[in-house]
Amino acid sequence: MAGPYRFDRYVLDPADRRLTEDGQTVALPGRCLDALILLVAEPGRLVTKARFMSEVWNGVPVTDEALTQCVRTLRKALGDEAGRASFIQTVPRHGYRFIAPVEQAEATPPGAASIATPPTVGSTAVTPAVSGPGTRFVERLIGLGRAGLIGGGVAGLVGGLIYGFAGVADGGGGAVSGLLVLAALTSGVGMVGGAGVGFGVGAAAAASKRRLPWFLIGGAGGGLVVGAVVRLVGLDAFSLLFGAAPTAMTGAGEGLMLGAAIGAGVWIARGRTRRVALLAGAVLTGLAGVGAALLGGRLMGGSLAALATQFPAARVNLNQVSSLLGEATFGPVSQMVTAGLEGAVFGAAMVLALDLELLHRPTGRPAAGE
Repeated sequence: MAGPYRFDRYVLDPADRRLTEDGQTVALPGRCLDALILLVAEPGRLVTKARFMSEVWNGVPVTDEALTQCVRTLRKALGDEAGRASFIQTVPRHGYRFIAPVEQAEATPPGAASIATPPTVGSTAVTPAVSGPGTRFVERLIGLGRAGLIGGGVAGLVGGLIYGFAGVADGGGGAVSGLLVLAALTSGVGMVGGAGVGFGVGAAAAASKRRLPWFLIGGAGGGLVVGAVVRLVGLDAFSLLFGAAPTAMTGAGEGLMLGAAIGAGVWIARGRTRRVALLAGAVLTGLAGVGAALLGGRLMGGSLAALATQFPAARVNLNQVSSLLGEATFGPVSQMVTAGLEGAVFGAAMVLALDLELLHRPTGRPAAGE
């Protein structure tokens, strides 16, 4: 019999008839375990109701409700949901499909770990690598932090270039250097913020069976901490260099709102198409940006405008942006609109990057319910 199989945090060993999550056994009825083995053995392929009846129930006449209940039990054990499937996708009127990536795990004979002797190279012992629950948790955390760093960096670069062309590129001889400095600054801030939110979502995904509240808490926590740190470091840097710091600057509150929206977007995007991931991130985080502005917070545009006001010698001038929105200066409307657009760009890039890392989903993977 083939196996064991590894998917997400789980290992399914058909020979040992056992499913484990991070090394802990998951209790399943025998029929449900047989059904899961049948699904996992053929990832991505439709398993018809007739096959379930033939191979799981061995031809014993049962109603469709028995299969439905069996799949419901499996989803509950895996923390999966029919409407937002990450593991078992329903193909209406036909059967089910296992949609998570599956790897072939190495079988370890009973007692092998206690008697195995590490191989040697010359006179130096080489200890084999062990991939336990803790290792997989760290790998997941690092992977999502890296994905957040990339997504946040791309979003920050885009925002910096837009603000640079609008507020710096018309400034004469130093326009190009000013544009590059601003783009580098916003990209760096985006990378730091994105990595923080990514670590928060990663911790939530590893600590729970992918429940919405955990994604909200993880994203919000990561955004809160990073926002507070960025604000503190930024204010200290301005005080050190110029003897004064901007009175209004993005910080913990804005980070919390954006992080929570990104966490919710990742939860919504699970098992769905990349278009849905982009849309969920853009809409939710765009609304969070507008909400932050309405509550008196500032994102990058508002912080740059405050900087230009407090430091008149600064070469940043966002009057072109405010004039397009019918304001003489960078007022409430400008802050709200730019915050919404910033949030949408940041959220779309972040949710897509985190969703791809979280699911390792190839292009064209079928969405839930298709």
